[in-house]
Amino acid sequence: MVFCINLARVVFAPLIEPIRATTGASDATLGLLATMAWAGSALPRLPTGVLLTRISRAKVIFGSGVVLTLGTTFTALAFDPTLLLVGAFTMGLASGVYLTAANTLVSELYPERPGRALGQHGVASQLAAVGAPALISFVLIVGTWRTALQGIAVAAGLVTIAFTLIARRSQLPDAGSEDRDLLGAARAQWHIIVTSVATIGVAGMVWNGLFNFYVTYATSVGLSAGSGRTLLLLAFGAGVPAFYVSGRLADRLPSIPYLLTILAAFTGCVLVLPSLTGFWSLAAFSVVVGYVIHSIFPAVDAYLLGSLPDRHRASAYATYGAGMMVMQAPGSALVGRLLDAGVTFPTLLRGMGIALLVVLVAMVSLHLDGRLPSAARA
Repeated sequence: MVFCINLARVVFAPLIEPIRATTGASDATLGLLATMAWAGSALPRLPTGVLLTRISRAKVIFGSGVVLTLGTTFTALAFDPTLLLVGAFTMGLASGVYLTAANTLVSELYPERPGRALGQHGVASQLAAVGAPALISFVLIVGTWRTALQGIAVAAGLVTIAFTLIARRSQLPDAGSEDRDLLGAARAQWHIIVTSVATIGVAGMVWNGLFNFYVTYATSVGLSAGSGRTLLLLAFGAGVPAFYVSGRLADRLPSIPYLLTILAAFTGCVLVLPSLTGFWSLAAFSVVVGYVIHSIFPAVDAYLLGSLPDRHRASAYATYGAGMMVMQAPGSALVGRLLDAGVTFPTLLRGMGIALLVVLVAMVSLHLDGRLPSAARA
């Protein structure tokens, strides 16, 4: 199910150029289209946390599947650009609801090795991102961008039915039975929530803006759109082993040093990108940056979900998810607006790298001063 959820969230990256060709939309509009999916993923995080204090994880996951099926169907049938934005937002809503409930459930199913379990769940999610460019390239041969969305809608409906049948026959944990106060959990665990948001927020925003315009960037340095999609595929493909390996490392390594190492590596990647030219150098970069950025997601999830007590887990994780996604969501819209304003990619990338460097220095300073929590409060 997570395959369909993440496919709906990343599908607009390889569809940006086909949509531009048929609609004549500007970079700003296309950036907003991708941003609406991510904004939709951010908005329901806190409301989902409230839902999880009242109903089971399985029922919330079922609801996310219904929303995804209906939202993708609506988007595939929309002709007005405004309705496309509404549809993308609805597709994003489904991912926000699903990930908040499902990641919590996964960590409760495997409490002894949450990093490993979350990493495997992330692998399934990342396979969608890996397959998106190739899948879209194939679909565009036999149909249009609407055909791709129609296929996602059908698949989402089928996997939602399958999940519901399996959940009804399974004995699921009730570890969150005491989690009934979202605000109380957020107040009690604010140290680890803020640390997690700070670690991933700006990095996620930069990555969001970068990968949604990765094909556009490739064409700006003289490569074809097809080569750009190949680079995007390499970046997402590197995320598959990243989720698998990083989830296991997160169970074994000290959380804060590991997270800061990943953040430092990603900062270096963004700063070095403007100096690279040619397909092969960008291909190598794509593999490295894809591995690095995708390593941070299971690491942060394990840091949070592996140490939060049962009575706070879903509520605190939902609060973190809301803050993290609010920071990430504007990435592609910001990049699109700056490109329309005449800012070049090299200038834009250097600015992003400097912003990441400021965050990294601040986080390292706080860690050396002993002010970053190594785990949640009991």
